[in-house]
Amino acid sequence: MSGDRVAVIWRSCLLPGSETFIRNQGDALSTWRPVYLGAVRVTSALSRNSDVVLCPDTTRGRREWLRLRLTGGSPRLRRMLGRLRPEVVHAHFGGDGWLVSRAATQLGIPLIVTLHGLDVTRQAAVPGPRGARHRRNLRTMFDRAALILAVSEAIRERAVELGADPAKVRVHHTGVPVPPQPATGPKQWDVVFVGRFVEKKGADDLVEALGMLPDLRPRALLVGTGPLRERVRARAEQLGVDATFPGTLPPSEVMRHITEARLLAAPSRTASDGDTEGLPTTILEAFSLGVPVVSTYHSGIPEAVTHEANGLLCAEGDRAALAANLRRLLTDDLLRARLGRAARHRVETDFDLHQQTRHLESLYNSLPTLR
Repeated sequence: MSGDRVAVIWRSCLLPGSETFIRNQGDALSTWRPVYLGAVRVTSALSRNSDVVLCPDTTRGRREWLRLRLTGGSPRLRRMLGRLRPEVVHAHFGGDGWLVSRAATQLGIPLIVTLHGLDVTRQAAVPGPRGARHRRNLRTMFDRAALILAVSEAIRERAVELGADPAKVRVHHTGVPVPPQPATGPKQWDVVFVGRFVEKKGADDLVEALGMLPDLRPRALLVGTGPLRERVRARAEQLGVDATFPGTLPPSEVMRHITEARLLAAPSRTASDGDTEGLPTTILEAFSLGVPVVSTYHSGIPEAVTHEANGLLCAEGDRAALAANLRRLLTDDLLRARLGRAARHRVETDFDLHQQTRHLESLYNSLPTLR
Protein backbone atom coordinates (compact mmCIF):
# COMPACT_ATOMS: atom_id res chain seq x y z
CA MET A 1 0.00 0.00 0.00
CA SER A 2 1.46 3.36 -1.03
CA GLY A 3 2.09 5.93 1.69
CA ASP A 4 0.91 9.52 2.08
CA ARG A 5 4.07 11.21 0.79
CA VAL A 6 3.48 12.17 -2.83
CA ALA A 7 6.00 11.53 -5.60
CA VAL A 8 5.04 13.06 -8.93
CA ILE A 9 6.19 10.79 -11.76
CA TRP A 10 6.73 13.08 -14.77
CA ARG A 11 6.78 11.86 -18.34
CA SER A 12 5.84 14.54 -20.84
CA CYS A 13 4.14 12.07 -23.20
CA LEU A 14 2.15 9.86 -20.82
CA LEU A 15 2.59 6.99 -21.54
CA PRO A 16 3.95 5.08 -24.57
CA GLY A 17 3.12 1.38 -24.53
CA SER A 18 6.81 0.44 -24.60
CA GLU A 19 7.54 2.17 -21.28
CA THR A 20 6.22 -0.42 -18.85
CA PHE A 21 9.34 0.15 -16.75
CA ILE A 22 8.06 3.61 -15.74
CA ARG A 23 4.61 2.37 -14.76
CA ASN A 24 5.94 -0.72 -12.99
CA GLN A 25 8.39 1.30 -10.91
CA GLY A 26 5.83 3.91 -9.89
CA ASP A 27 3.23 1.29 -9.02
CA ALA A 28 5.78 -0.58 -6.88
CA LEU A 29 6.25 2.38 -4.51
CA SER A 30 5.08 1.35 -1.05
CA THR A 31 5.92 4.22 1.31
CA TRP A 32 5.31 6.95 -1.26
CA ARG A 33 2.16 7.60 -3.32
CA PRO A 34 2.77 8.02 -7.05
CA VAL A 35 0.90 10.63 -9.05
CA TYR A 36 1.54 10.34 -12.78
CA LEU A 37 1.78 13.74 -14.46
CA GLY A 38 2.37 14.40 -18.15
CA ALA A 39 2.13 17.23 -20.63
CA VAL A 40 0.05 15.26 -23.15
CA ARG A 41 -1.82 11.97 -23.07
CA VAL A 42 -0.64 9.06 -25.24
CA THR A 43 -3.26 6.47 -26.14
CA SER A 44 -1.75 3.10 -25.27
CA ALA A 45 -2.30 0.04 -23.12
CA LEU A 46 -0.50 1.90 -20.32
CA SER A 47 -2.74 4.96 -20.38
CA ARG A 48 -4.98 5.49 -17.33
CA ASN A 49 -7.89 7.79 -16.60
CA SER A 50 -6.21 8.72 -13.32
CA ASP A 51 -3.18 10.19 -15.12
CA VAL A 52 -2.96 13.97 -14.67
CA VAL A 53 -2.48 15.77 -18.01
CA LEU A 54 -1.23 19.33 -18.27
CA CYS A 55 -2.16 20.13 -21.88
CA PRO A 56 -5.51 18.87 -23.14
CA ASP A 57 -5.97 18.33 -26.86
CA THR A 58 -7.41 21.80 -27.44
CA THR A 59 -6.05 24.92 -29.13
CA ARG A 60 -5.13 26.38 -25.75
CA GLY A 61 -3.60 23.10 -24.60
CA ARG A 62 -1.49 22.77 -27.74
CA ARG A 63 -0.23 26.34 -27.28
CA GLU A 64 0.76 25.55 -23.70
CA TRP A 65 2.61 22.40 -24.81
CA LEU A 66 4.49 24.39 -27.46
CA ARG A 67 5.39 27.07 -24.92
CA LEU A 68 6.76 24.49 -22.50
CA ARG A 69 8.90 22.84 -25.18
CA LEU A 70 10.27 26.15 -26.45
CA THR A 71 10.95 27.86 -23.14
CA GLY A 72 11.05 25.17 -20.47
CA GLY A 73 8.52 27.22 -18.51
CA SER A 74 4.80 26.91 -17.87
CA PRO A 75 2.79 28.82 -15.25
CA ARG A 76 0.11 26.15 -15.62
CA LEU A 77 2.63 23.40 -14.78
CA ARG A 78 3.83 25.38 -11.75
CA ARG A 79 0.26 25.80 -10.51
CA MET A 80 -0.53 22.13 -11.09
CA LEU A 81 2.55 20.98 -9.17
CA GLY A 82 1.64 23.41 -6.40
CA ARG A 83 -1.81 21.82 -6.09
CA LEU A 84 -0.41 18.28 -6.09
CA ARG A 85 2.08 19.20 -3.32
CA PRO A 86 4.64 16.45 -4.02
CA GLU A 87 7.71 16.02 -1.85
CA VAL A 88 9.70 14.88 -4.89
CA VAL A 89 9.35 15.09 -8.67
CA HIS A 90 10.81 12.10 -10.51
CA ALA A 91 11.24 12.70 -14.24
CA HIS A 92 12.15 10.05 -16.80
CA PHE A 93 14.56 10.94 -19.63
CA GLY A 94 16.84 13.95 -19.66
CA GLY A 95 14.77 16.15 -21.95
CA ASP A 96 11.68 15.61 -19.82
CA GLY A 97 13.72 16.42 -16.76
CA TRP A 98 14.54 19.80 -18.28
CA LEU A 99 10.87 20.46 -19.11
CA VAL A 100 9.80 20.10 -15.47
CA SER A 101 12.97 21.42 -13.82
CA ARG A 102 12.07 25.11 -13.80
CA ALA A 103 8.68 24.57 -12.14
CA ALA A 104 10.15 22.17 -9.57
CA THR A 105 12.95 24.60 -8.75
CA GLN A 106 10.56 27.55 -8.42
CA LEU A 107 8.44 25.55 -5.96
CA GLY A 108 11.43 24.20 -4.05
CA ILE A 109 10.60 20.57 -4.85
CA PRO A 110 13.60 18.20 -5.14
CA LEU A 111 13.95 16.81 -8.66
CA ILE A 112 15.24 13.34 -9.57
CA VAL A 113 15.84 12.52 -13.23
CA THR A 114 16.39 9.02 -14.59
CA LEU A 115 18.51 8.82 -17.75
CA HIS A 116 17.64 5.87 -19.98
CA GLY A 117 20.03 6.07 -22.94
CA LEU A 118 18.96 8.00 -26.01
CA ASP A 119 18.72 11.19 -23.94
CA VAL A 120 22.49 11.32 -23.45
CA THR A 121 23.54 9.46 -26.63
CA ARG A 122 21.60 10.05 -29.86
CA GLN A 123 19.79 13.22 -28.82
CA ALA A 124 22.98 14.74 -27.41
CA ALA A 125 24.94 13.84 -30.55
CA VAL A 126 22.63 15.57 -33.04
CA PRO A 127 24.67 18.07 -35.08
CA GLY A 128 23.87 21.76 -35.42
CA PRO A 129 21.63 24.01 -33.34
CA ARG A 130 19.22 21.25 -32.34
CA GLY A 131 21.94 19.16 -30.69
CA ALA A 132 23.51 22.24 -29.08
CA ARG A 133 20.14 23.19 -27.61
CA HIS A 134 19.61 19.67 -26.20
CA ARG A 135 23.06 19.66 -24.61
CA ARG A 136 22.45 23.10 -23.12
CA ASN A 137 19.11 21.96 -21.70
CA LEU A 138 20.76 18.88 -20.24
CA ARG A 139 23.36 21.01 -18.46
CA THR A 140 20.59 23.22 -17.05
CA MET A 141 18.73 20.14 -15.84
CA PHE A 142 21.91 18.67 -14.33
CA ASP A 143 22.38 21.85 -12.30
CA ARG A 144 18.76 21.97 -11.10
CA ALA A 145 18.32 18.28 -10.27
CA ALA A 146 18.98 17.08 -6.75
CA LEU A 147 19.88 13.60 -8.00
CA ILE A 148 20.45 11.99 -11.40
CA LEU A 149 19.94 8.26 -11.87
CA ALA A 150 21.50 6.35 -14.76
CA VAL A 151 20.21 2.92 -15.77
CA SER A 152 23.74 1.67 -16.43
CA GLU A 153 27.35 2.61 -15.75
CA ALA A 154 27.84 3.46 -19.44
CA ILE A 155 24.98 5.97 -19.25
CA ARG A 156 26.38 7.41 -16.03
CA GLU A 157 29.75 7.98 -17.69
CA ARG A 158 28.10 9.69 -20.65
CA ALA A 159 26.14 12.01 -18.35
CA VAL A 160 29.34 13.06 -16.60
CA GLU A 161 30.98 13.68 -19.98
CA LEU A 162 28.08 16.00 -20.83
CA GLY A 163 28.57 18.05 -17.69
CA ALA A 164 26.75 16.33 -14.84
CA ASP A 165 28.36 16.58 -11.40
CA PRO A 166 29.74 13.06 -10.74
CA ALA A 167 28.65 13.35 -7.09
CA LYS A 168 25.03 13.71 -8.23
CA VAL A 169 24.90 10.77 -10.65
CA ARG A 170 24.23 7.23 -9.44
CA VAL A 171 23.56 3.99 -11.25
CA HIS A 172 20.13 2.66 -10.35
CA HIS A 173 18.66 -0.36 -12.10
CA THR A 174 14.89 -0.03 -12.43
CA GLY A 175 14.20 -3.73 -11.95
CA VAL A 176 11.39 -5.92 -13.24
CA PRO A 177 8.62 -7.95 -11.61
CA VAL A 178 9.85 -11.45 -10.78
CA PRO A 179 7.11 -14.11 -11.05
CA PRO A 180 6.98 -16.78 -8.33
CA GLN A 181 8.20 -19.50 -10.70
CA PRO A 182 10.34 -19.54 -13.87
CA ALA A 183 8.84 -20.41 -17.22
CA THR A 184 7.65 -23.98 -17.70
CA GLY A 185 5.70 -25.81 -20.38
CA PRO A 186 6.08 -26.37 -24.11
CA LYS A 187 8.04 -23.99 -26.30
CA GLN A 188 6.25 -22.48 -29.28
CA TRP A 189 9.18 -20.30 -30.37
CA ASP A 190 12.89 -20.93 -30.69
CA VAL A 191 13.85 -17.26 -30.68
CA VAL A 192 11.92 -14.22 -29.54
CA PHE A 193 12.90 -10.60 -30.17
CA VAL A 194 11.04 -7.72 -28.48
CA GLY A 195 11.74 -4.09 -29.31
CA ARG A 196 11.25 -1.19 -31.65
CA PHE A 197 12.46 -1.75 -35.18
CA VAL A 198 15.15 0.91 -35.04
CA GLU A 199 18.84 0.59 -35.82
CA LYS A 200 20.13 0.23 -32.26
CA LYS A 201 17.95 -2.83 -31.57
CA GLY A 202 19.74 -4.88 -34.26
CA ALA A 203 16.70 -6.73 -35.63
CA ASP A 204 18.35 -6.76 -39.06
CA ASP A 205 21.43 -8.44 -37.56
CA LEU A 206 19.16 -11.04 -35.99
CA VAL A 207 17.40 -11.88 -39.27
CA GLU A 208 20.73 -12.21 -41.08
CA ALA A 209 22.01 -14.51 -38.32
CA LEU A 210 18.86 -16.63 -38.47
CA GLY A 211 19.41 -16.92 -42.22
CA MET A 212 22.77 -18.56 -41.47
CA LEU A 213 20.97 -21.46 -39.72
CA PRO A 214 19.07 -23.11 -42.61
CA ASP A 215 19.54 -26.60 -41.16
CA LEU A 216 17.88 -25.58 -37.88
CA ARG A 217 15.33 -23.18 -39.41
CA PRO A 218 14.44 -21.67 -36.02
CA ARG A 219 10.93 -20.43 -35.41
CA ALA A 220 11.33 -16.75 -34.62
CA LEU A 221 8.89 -14.18 -33.27
CA LEU A 222 9.83 -10.52 -33.68
CA VAL A 223 7.52 -8.32 -31.60
CA GLY A 224 7.26 -4.58 -32.14
CA THR A 225 6.89 -1.84 -34.70
CA GLY A 226 9.11 0.88 -36.06
CA PRO A 227 10.55 2.40 -39.22
CA LEU A 228 12.68 -0.64 -40.13
CA ARG A 229 10.00 -3.30 -39.59
CA GLU A 230 8.90 -3.77 -43.21
CA ARG A 231 12.48 -3.86 -44.47
CA VAL A 232 13.42 -6.49 -41.88
CA ARG A 233 10.32 -8.53 -42.65
CA ALA A 234 11.04 -8.44 -46.38
CA ARG A 235 14.61 -9.56 -45.78
CA ALA A 236 13.44 -12.44 -43.57
CA GLU A 237 11.14 -13.61 -46.35
CA GLN A 238 13.93 -13.30 -48.89
CA LEU A 239 16.23 -15.44 -46.71
CA GLY A 240 13.55 -18.04 -46.04
CA VAL A 241 13.60 -17.35 -42.29
CA ASP A 242 10.62 -18.76 -40.39
CA ALA A 243 9.71 -15.44 -38.76
CA THR A 244 6.43 -14.04 -37.47
CA PHE A 245 5.91 -10.28 -37.07
CA PRO A 246 2.83 -9.65 -34.89
CA GLY A 247 3.42 -5.93 -34.36
CA THR A 248 2.96 -4.34 -30.95
CA LEU A 249 1.44 -6.56 -28.26
CA PRO A 250 0.16 -5.85 -24.72
CA PRO A 251 2.78 -6.45 -22.00
CA SER A 252 1.02 -9.59 -20.75
CA GLU A 253 1.15 -11.15 -24.22
CA VAL A 254 4.81 -10.21 -24.61
CA MET A 255 5.62 -12.00 -21.37
CA ARG A 256 3.61 -15.04 -22.44
CA HIS A 257 5.56 -15.28 -25.68
CA ILE A 258 8.90 -14.96 -23.86
CA THR A 259 7.72 -17.77 -21.56
CA GLU A 260 7.07 -19.90 -24.67
CA ALA A 261 10.54 -19.22 -26.14
CA ARG A 262 13.77 -21.16 -25.85
CA LEU A 263 15.72 -17.91 -25.78
CA LEU A 264 15.46 -14.16 -26.16
CA ALA A 265 17.65 -12.42 -28.73
CA ALA A 266 18.70 -8.83 -27.97
CA PRO A 267 21.41 -8.02 -30.56
CA SER A 268 21.73 -4.33 -29.66
CA ARG A 269 24.33 -2.08 -31.23
CA THR A 270 25.31 1.57 -31.39
CA ALA A 271 23.35 3.21 -34.20
CA SER A 272 24.99 5.34 -36.86
CA ASP A 273 23.54 8.46 -35.22
CA GLY A 274 25.00 7.48 -31.83
CA ASP A 275 21.76 6.12 -30.36
CA THR A 276 22.59 3.67 -27.56
CA GLU A 277 20.72 1.41 -25.18
CA GLY A 278 20.82 1.79 -21.44
CA LEU A 279 19.99 -1.71 -20.22
CA PRO A 280 17.04 -3.19 -22.15
CA THR A 281 14.19 -4.16 -19.86
CA THR A 282 13.30 -7.12 -22.09
CA ILE A 283 16.57 -8.81 -21.11
CA LEU A 284 15.67 -8.56 -17.43
CA GLU A 285 12.13 -9.76 -18.13
CA ALA A 286 13.49 -12.85 -19.88
CA PHE A 287 15.85 -13.43 -16.96
CA SER A 288 12.91 -13.25 -14.53
CA LEU A 289 11.31 -16.15 -16.43
CA GLY A 290 14.50 -18.19 -16.50
CA VAL A 291 14.82 -17.69 -20.26
CA PRO A 292 18.45 -17.25 -21.35
CA VAL A 293 19.55 -14.40 -23.59
CA VAL A 294 21.76 -14.09 -26.64
CA SER A 295 22.97 -10.51 -26.80
CA THR A 296 25.97 -8.24 -27.40
CA TYR A 297 28.72 -6.39 -25.57
CA HIS A 298 26.80 -3.12 -25.79
CA SER A 299 26.37 -0.31 -23.26
CA GLY A 300 24.90 -1.62 -19.98
CA ILE A 301 24.03 -5.11 -21.22
CA PRO A 302 27.17 -6.77 -19.73
CA GLU A 303 26.12 -5.35 -16.34
CA ALA A 304 23.36 -7.99 -16.38
CA VAL A 305 24.46 -10.61 -18.92
CA THR A 306 27.71 -12.42 -18.19
CA HIS A 307 29.00 -14.48 -21.12
CA GLU A 308 28.87 -18.22 -20.45
CA ALA A 309 27.38 -17.62 -16.98
CA ASN A 310 23.76 -16.55 -17.61
CA GLY A 311 23.72 -15.84 -21.35
CA LEU A 312 25.86 -15.60 -24.45
CA LEU A 313 27.41 -12.37 -25.79
CA CYS A 314 29.24 -11.35 -28.92
CA ALA A 315 30.53 -8.14 -30.43
CA GLU A 316 27.78 -5.83 -31.64
CA GLY A 317 27.11 -6.15 -35.35
CA ASP A 318 28.96 -9.50 -35.63
CA ARG A 319 26.30 -11.52 -37.42
CA ALA A 320 28.37 -14.68 -37.77
CA ALA A 321 29.14 -14.73 -34.03
CA LEU A 322 25.48 -14.04 -33.27
CA ALA A 323 24.49 -17.00 -35.46
CA ALA A 324 27.03 -19.20 -33.71
CA ASN A 325 25.66 -18.27 -30.28
CA LEU A 326 22.10 -18.90 -31.43
CA ARG A 327 23.10 -22.30 -32.80
CA ARG A 328 24.92 -23.20 -29.62
CA LEU A 329 22.04 -22.35 -27.33
CA LEU A 330 19.38 -23.91 -29.56
CA THR A 331 21.22 -27.22 -29.87
CA ASP A 332 22.46 -27.63 -26.28
CA ASP A 333 19.55 -28.30 -23.92
CA LEU A 334 21.77 -28.63 -20.85
CA LEU A 335 23.54 -25.33 -21.51
CA ARG A 336 20.25 -23.58 -22.12
CA ALA A 337 18.83 -24.90 -18.84
CA ARG A 338 21.97 -23.95 -16.87
CA LEU A 339 22.07 -20.42 -18.25
CA GLY A 340 18.34 -20.02 -17.65
CA ARG A 341 18.68 -20.96 -13.98
CA ALA A 342 21.59 -18.56 -13.56
CA ALA A 343 19.65 -15.79 -15.32
CA ARG A 344 16.75 -16.24 -12.93
CA HIS A 345 19.10 -16.08 -9.93
CA ARG A 346 20.75 -12.94 -11.29
CA VAL A 347 17.49 -11.02 -11.58
CA GLU A 348 16.29 -12.23 -8.17
CA THR A 349 19.51 -10.97 -6.61
CA ASP A 350 20.07 -7.65 -8.35
CA PHE A 351 17.13 -6.64 -10.53
CA ASP A 352 13.98 -7.47 -8.58
CA LEU A 353 11.49 -4.62 -9.05
CA HIS A 354 10.40 -4.43 -5.42
CA GLN A 355 13.94 -4.62 -4.06
CA GLN A 356 15.11 -1.92 -6.46
CA THR A 357 12.11 0.27 -5.71
CA ARG A 358 12.81 0.05 -1.96
CA HIS A 359 16.24 1.39 -2.80
CA LEU A 360 14.66 4.16 -4.87
CA GLU A 361 12.45 5.12 -1.93
CA SER A 362 15.51 5.35 0.29
CA LEU A 363 16.94 7.80 -2.26
CA TYR A 364 13.70 9.81 -2.13
CA ASN A 365 13.96 9.84 1.68
CA SER A 366 17.56 11.09 1.56
CA LEU A 367 16.70 14.24 -0.40
CA PRO A 368 16.65 17.48 1.57
CA THR A 369 13.34 19.28 1.74
CA LEU A 370 13.94 22.48 -0.19
CA ARG A 371 10.70 24.26 0.64
